[in-house]
Amino acid sequence: MLCFELRMPIKIVQKDEAVLREIAREIAPSDITSAKIKKVIADMKDALYTCDDGIAIAAPQIGVPLRIFVVSGKIFYIKKEPGNVSKDTPEPVLTKKEKLEFEKKCRKKDMVFINPKIIKLSKQRAWTPEGCLSVRWQYGDTHRSKQARVRAYDEHAHSFETGASGLLAQVFQHEIDHLNGILFIDHAKNIEELKPDA
Repeated sequence: MLCFELRMPIKIVQKDEAVLREIAREIAPSDITSAKIKKVIADMKDALYTCDDGIAIAAPQIGVPLRIFVVSGKIFYIKKEPGNVSKDTPEPVLTKKEKLEFEKKCRKKDMVFINPKIIKLSKQRAWTPEGCLSVRWQYGDTHRSKQARVRAYDEHAHSFETGASGLLAQVFQHEIDHLNGILFIDHAKNIEELKPDA
């Protein structure tokens, strides 16, 4: 007899949900490798990969008020830098097989950040276009530091530090805002709604 678990798609909560305005809770280092946290991380990755345009997700975005965010390996394949993003540039059309292969390649490079803290931000800042999976189809310009350094735990409970510039630095700041109950629309300018063509 063949047994399997039928998993329901993980819902990404939207801007009116109270969980997005909470300060997310830290996770005890001893709990990081627990089955519960592993499931939260797996659910976050699954939710992230249901959205072709998503490159990162924070736990509150799936309704879990914990200090975790995941950056998709897709970020390493994006050629556009902040400030050069064109909403009119069509994305390449992939077959279902190509899409699955690409997702598999990207998932190997996913980065998990648990209890992340920004330890350094550059004084140089720039206005860059931004969107959010929890503020669907709204985009605006945010004023973010061009470089950021973060300290966090990975999913194996190892502490690490990493720095980034450009798009990845922007992602660090955006996701840590989520963990502090802040949405990009709270401080963005020139907000507009751009729904995809049906």
